[in-house]
Amino acid sequence: MATRRTAPAIVCRPVTPSRWKDLERLFGPLGACAGCWCMWPRLPRAEFARGRGAGNRGALKRLVSSGARPGIIAYRGREPVGWCALAPREQFGRLERSRVMARVDDRPVWSVPCFFVSREARGLDVTRSLLEAAVEHAAKRGARLVEGYPHDTGGRRLADAFVWFGLAPTFERVGFREVARRSQTRPIMRRAISNARRTRSRG
Repeated sequence: MATRRTAPAIVCRPVTPSRWKDLERLFGPLGACAGCWCMWPRLPRAEFARGRGAGNRGALKRLVSSGARPGIIAYRGREPVGWCALAPREQFGRLERSRVMARVDDRPVWSVPCFFVSREARGLDVTRSLLEAAVEHAAKRGARLVEGYPHDTGGRRLADAFVWFGLAPTFERVGFREVARRSQTRPIMRRAISNARRTRSRG
């Protein structure tokens, strides 16, 4: 009698220089989306446009090579299947200039501004796994708050290409709560990290 194979679990790891090739493989020749290479949240509009493609790829590689860990890679078995950006909010200049995503207050906060999931892994709850890992990683770095800017579609289906900020129900499942809303469909959601969790994460 044939036995059913168990699908590989989703495992998430911070991006490091040794994992750069995995990120390249995940993003592919288009750099995740039209040459973005996840630099859209970090760069002014003109600089981002000039670097679209190879320039943005180089900027992200330099960031990873510097020892910064600017995001999380999700793996299914040995295959990279997803990514989310993660850093203290002030590193994402595009957020600071946005009306919809403007600061709620002056409390230090880490931000999760975007996700990318490979076509083959969509529907496998990769975004939730990435978000949980992002909270854990931020806790290890001493964060007290983690913030996201998802879409609230009211149950309407959006094409995958338009939901790279994530979806509000996913954030809710990971313990995030809405703290502000300046657009009907774009809440700002936060999760507080307890002292106990930060201690466990560093331990």
